[in-house]
Amino acid sequence: MGVRQKTSTKKIIFADSDSGGGNGRSRGAREADPPSRPGDLRGGRRRMRGGRPPRPGLSFAGADRSFAGMGFIYEKLVRRAAFTLDPEVAHERSVQALALLAALPPLRRLLEARMQLPAARARPIECMGLRFPNAVGLAAGFDKEGVAWLSAAALGFGHVEIGTVTLLRQPGNERPRLFRYPAHEAVINRMGFNNEGAEAVARRLARQPAAGARRIPLGINLGKSRAAPLDRAPHDYLGSFELLADHADYLVVNVSSPNTPGLRQLQEVHLLRELLGALVAANRARVAAGKPRRPLLVKIAPDLDFRQIDAILTVIADLGIDGIIATNTTLARPGPFAAVTEAGGLSGRPLRSRSTEIIRYVSRATEGRLPIIGSGGITDCESAGEKLDAGATLVQVYTGMIYRGPFFARDVARGLLARQDRVFGF
Repeated sequence: MGVRQKTSTKKIIFADSDSGGGNGRSRGAREADPPSRPGDLRGGRRRMRGGRPPRPGLSFAGADRSFAGMGFIYEKLVRRAAFTLDPEVAHERSVQALALLAALPPLRRLLEARMQLPAARARPIECMGLRFPNAVGLAAGFDKEGVAWLSAAALGFGHVEIGTVTLLRQPGNERPRLFRYPAHEAVINRMGFNNEGAEAVARRLARQPAAGARRIPLGINLGKSRAAPLDRAPHDYLGSFELLADHADYLVVNVSSPNTPGLRQLQEVHLLRELLGALVAANRARVAAGKPRRPLLVKIAPDLDFRQIDAILTVIADLGIDGIIATNTTLARPGPFAAVTEAGGLSGRPLRSRSTEIIRYVSRATEGRLPIIGSGGITDCESAGEKLDAGATLVQVYTGMIYRGPFFARDVARGLLARQDRVFGF
């Protein structure tokens, strides 16, 4: 991948409780009920002792076979038809379909009752002061405008992240900008944060269920407007934060997309510290004004080396940032992609090992105290479990859903539950 290196893991010290003025919960995750044991997967992750990775778990093969039929129909029939369309047109039609479902509450609730984990068996995860019905979330990039996220719970997701949203409305990069590689279950995109802008998204969210009245937590992914120079990035992100924080259960600072010129420079320590420091101060100002503090996470690139990751983790620890998402798409072109000339970020199965490697490194470096949302290369239950075994608290999918179908999250969540039952005898 070009960034791997042999190095000892540097330990980053995190406080046991939220240093950012939050609710005093442990910075890590725990199962809501009953409490988890050391090494227990029931909260969506294993605790790690002495910085050592946990023993690999059991295979997911054959888990929850009763739900395989719908996925088979999607892969053999629906996907074939969808893949005859331009990738972005297919994406837009998918969002429109889910926006229609969002506008039909009775049907949506009926699907939620069928697709979410059974209440008698569910083991929700408490993390960052939030309660997640299951460990599987929908990553940012699918619902950029916040028009369809209400349907995510009806597909079996345990949380949903919209965006990326920028302060200014922008069209993104020129089309074509989205490319499928079915043989490798991969996608290359160079979308460029196309969205309506933070003000328009805020108006839409104001008409939808508020925080505390939602079936699953809603995250909002914030990015830099293309027109904003780097020295104005804190101002740009702060504008989006002020408009959207009231509507989010958590917010993500995206400094790792490869499709906005200069954005990844914000991962450099001096720029990142300035940016995150401004957002932490704005979050504290919310509390002083009598508003709830919002958990803040940072989304990092898979193309960082371990020295750069250590520097980012130090900033995160110093400022009391609540969590990290590992990882975004990669600029690397491994294996058969070496001959691919399309620019943009690569996602899907080729990203699996690198994202897991970074999750494991972050978990060791923080001794399991920093909540990690694992993303990158999740195409089945086994690859999702691999992320949790490496130290992730939660996982997110997007490209995997393109290849596995709309109920992919439900299948993964049920597979994870079946696996936990086998491991712990529940």
